[in-house]
Amino acid sequence: MARIGIIGGSGLENPQILSDAREIQVTTRFGDPSSTLTLGTVAGIDVVILSRHNRDHSIAPTSVPNRANLQALKDSGCTAVLATTAVGSLREDIGRGDFVILDQFIDFTRRRDVTVFDDFKDGMHHVPMGEPFDPGLRRVLADAAAAMGIRFHPAGTVVTIEGPRFSTKAESRMFRAWGADVINMSTAPECIMARELDLPYAAVAMSTDYDCWKDDEEPVTWQAVMEIFKNNASRMTELLLRAIPGAAKLA
Repeated sequence: MARIGIIGGSGLENPQILSDAREIQVTTRFGDPSSTLTLGTVAGIDVVILSRHNRDHSIAPTSVPNRANLQALKDSGCTAVLATTAVGSLREDIGRGDFVILDQFIDFTRRRDVTVFDDFKDGMHHVPMGEPFDPGLRRVLADAAAAMGIRFHPAGTVVTIEGPRFSTKAESRMFRAWGADVINMSTAPECIMARELDLPYAAVAMSTDYDCWKDDEEPVTWQAVMEIFKNNASRMTELLLRAIPGAAKLA
């Protein structure tokens, strides 16, 4: 039976989308996840919501317990995961408020666990990562965005940095030269672990700013990011609601 996990990014989790919602506290072999799990249904489909930074945004990017988060969703019976994230745009054509269905990542983190495999006692675990995001789930998200008539990009490469600081101009320009389309502080370790745990995973990103590479724009601030959140959170919620039935058919 399909059960869809939702990982909500900064301000992008909304347990009110669920019917018959209830919260449970869980722990895993990697410790406690970022938040309690909210269980409920959407159109009769079982859904589990987890808040990446806790609901009060008290967990900094480096400290997000990604291993525990993905393991908690796996242990709770999730058969697929849809993640949301805020990103800065590294491309002129990805505007504020645009959605991006991610298809590739560059991991530029330095201080995080990046695997669920601490040893190879039960065999070697060199997981292929050529296509890190599940193609079927990506199509479901793209179809939902198209049906809504919103501006979105069906593919995009995200570079994940350590944070919590934003980039320098030199770094922002370097990431553009590398071929990254958007930038955030969360996706790469999370996506890796989902793949290692055999959890089909896809992420939809909301563009909130232009980082700091554009000379005709002010460098990104948290206040500016939050303003875009407020204006677009309801569209992200609708996108998830439309995507969940399609995701369940694949899971």
